[in-house]
Amino acid sequence: MELYHNQVTRAQGAFSVRMFHRSWGILMIQENLSAPSTLLDFPTRERFARELARHHYDIIGISSIVVNIGKVREMCRMARTLSPESTIVVGGHVAAIPGIERMIDADQIVRGDGIAWMRAFLGEDVNAPIRHPHIVSAFDIRTMGIKVPASAGDTAATIIPSVGCPLGCNFCTTSAFFGGKGKFLNFYSTGDELFRVMCEAEKSLNVRSFFLMDENFLLHRQRALDLLARMKAAGKPWALYVFSSANAIRMYTMRELVELGVSWIWMGLESAHSAYSKLQGHDTVALSRELHEHGIKLLGSTIVGLEHHTPQNLPEEIEHAVSHEADFHQFMLYTPVPGTPLYREMEVRGRLLDVDLADIHGQHRFNFEHAAISRDDSKRFLDWAFRRDFQRNGPSLYRICRTTLQGWKRYRSDPDPRIRQRFEWEIRSLKTGYGGLLWAMERQLRQTNESMSRQIREFRKELRGEFGVLSRVVGSLLGPVVLWASLREQKRLAEGRTYEPRTFVERRNWADA
Repeated sequence: MELYHNQVTRAQGAFSVRMFHRSWGILMIQENLSAPSTLLDFPTRERFARELARHHYDIIGISSIVVNIGKVREMCRMARTLSPESTIVVGGHVAAIPGIERMIDADQIVRGDGIAWMRAFLGEDVNAPIRHPHIVSAFDIRTMGIKVPASAGDTAATIIPSVGCPLGCNFCTTSAFFGGKGKFLNFYSTGDELFRVMCEAEKSLNVRSFFLMDENFLLHRQRALDLLARMKAAGKPWALYVFSSANAIRMYTMRELVELGVSWIWMGLESAHSAYSKLQGHDTVALSRELHEHGIKLLGSTIVGLEHHTPQNLPEEIEHAVSHEADFHQFMLYTPVPGTPLYREMEVRGRLLDVDLADIHGQHRFNFEHAAISRDDSKRFLDWAFRRDFQRNGPSLYRICRTTLQGWKRYRSDPDPRIRQRFEWEIRSLKTGYGGLLWAMERQLRQTNESMSRQIREFRKELRGEFGVLSRVVGSLLGPVVLWASLREQKRLAEGRTYEPRTFVERRNWADA
């Protein structure tokens, strides 16, 4: 899937950060089965059909999100036609759709933990330790019309310590899918277990950064502190990218976060006037500023269309969200997604609208009747929020550079060698390649956002002051090439250019098949 461009940087044009992420759930399931298996990730219809024609499978498992219900229906039809003796199993968030059994031709619908279910279905040990696959967090990364070279070790490894979140926000699909409020599923309960898994990924993938795909990683404080102790003892200068709520972040000092290697946090901002407990008593604007001062990048997530929102107060709430100056900012419509408490509430109250399931993703229009905002206005406000954030705060690439430099200047002489090494590693691209991106960015924005162009120019001067002639020379040499590529990309996007992920085919225990 292409998460960033779809729901974070979608209004940034050629400056948008583009990348794809593997389907981590089915990778985890395959890694934890002893039976021979083939994994098709992002298959075309033709590749899926060819696989079923060439090999006999006892079980065909299909995983999907809600919006792809149409594709699931077609894959089930193809599987039934091409491999009629196979058992068809469907799981993932699509399984939360009420009445899905009547929408698709499947034999089994799986909700919740797919590893345990599939082990039990195959007669394997449900309680066996969880083996973690070695996963690179993203692939085919591009921006400004340039595909970023995939150098070994530059992209983080994905580690999944837990699934679900005990805070259980009413709109949260992952929390609802794994038990709801007060519940979660730990794959690795201790810092020692997590450290071992991270060391294995470090060795296999030659990485020093980790995307910890956990809904609220810092909420599990003892596990995080035990991991920190192991990192210190082994001298690991790792960088961690995590999801966490404001109340969980405030359980730590900034020094603890920096020592832990926290480099990037996805934090739910939701709304300045929301009633979610994770935000109560916390000044998220001040927290955002403090994180930036310590070199910690922030992806803020704001909800558009909460129950208290009106056409009169929503512009002010969006301005408040934008004032966080988050390095990335996701805006999502308040959306009752099948399986969530919010969906059940709206269903009982008769407020759900007859909307195609493919359009229930929070990036188009409301799928429920809002008390004050129409469906069409929900889209207008959402689109404006993205545009306003880009207008005021500029390209996310620039924001990342700014925050990274802040952290490096603060910690470049830190007495802890692990911290110095991490910030030196994070600053490496600012000394060279990013100079060309910033040069092109400054010039491309002159015609559309002169104020932001000036800010980037001043930042480039700051970089030259820190890194000298190399930064200036690289910027001057690469900048014109990047500018040409970026303008070409902008034109392609205006013409409707899209990108699709390539198909992955991975077989496991296949020699025994």
